[in-house]
Amino acid sequence: MKYKRILLKLSGESLMGDQQSGISSEKLGYYVKEIQQAVRTGAEVAIVIGGGNIYRGLQGVAGGMDRVQGDYMGMLATIINSIALQAGLEKMNIPTVLLSGIPIEGIAGKATRRNAQKHLSAGEVVIFPGGTGNPFFTTDTAAALRAAEIEADVILKGTRVDGVYDDDPEKNPGAIRYETLSFDEAIQKKLKILDITAFTLCRENNIPIVVFDINSMGNIKQIIEGKDHGTLVSS
Repeated sequence: MKYKRILLKLSGESLMGDQQSGISSEKLGYYVKEIQQAVRTGAEVAIVIGGGNIYRGLQGVAGGMDRVQGDYMGMLATIINSIALQAGLEKMNIPTVLLSGIPIEGIAGKATRRNAQKHLSAGEVVIFPGGTGNPFFTTDTAAALRAAEIEADVILKGTRVDGVYDDDPEKNPGAIRYETLSFDEAIQKKLKILDITAFTLCRENNIPIVVFDINSMGNIKQIIEGKDHGTLVSS
């Protein structure tokens, strides 16, 4: 096993499947099975999922919404997605706990380093909804923060493409994929891997990032076990 403790970052949009919004039961079921495979390797798994399939704070701002209110609405959207993911995992008999940046009594406890470490060590999947609990920060930043708190070996960022490219591969078929990158190279090349705050947190805490195709079956398990998939960004 290459990575003992991972932080999996999923976008909210990934839960939509072919829908325009909301949660696709088919796509949710697929991610649950992928996470189940990861758990079966013996790895400790933490997850941060976005809320863009329900509400995006920055889009609300563009429509006239106050930024702070919009960001809190986005955080609540991540809680909805996390509850759905927890329900799917528990249906597969995978013990799961929600530790939120915005604690909600009866649904999610407070995200603290000690709580998270305790549950991960007990073999439970820890889902971190509610972002950082503060406006002006993305779920990318929340993922980097939680990864640092739990001392994760790696952040696995699931995307629609199989790594980091020098251009958008969905628009440019000639785009070149990087197998490895240093943090400094990624900054110099202005590659949008995570937002700059999240990226800086990873660099300062020496947390490598693997950007990979989340929709290719078995990738999470194989990355944990040491197979090269996607792009590795590290010091």
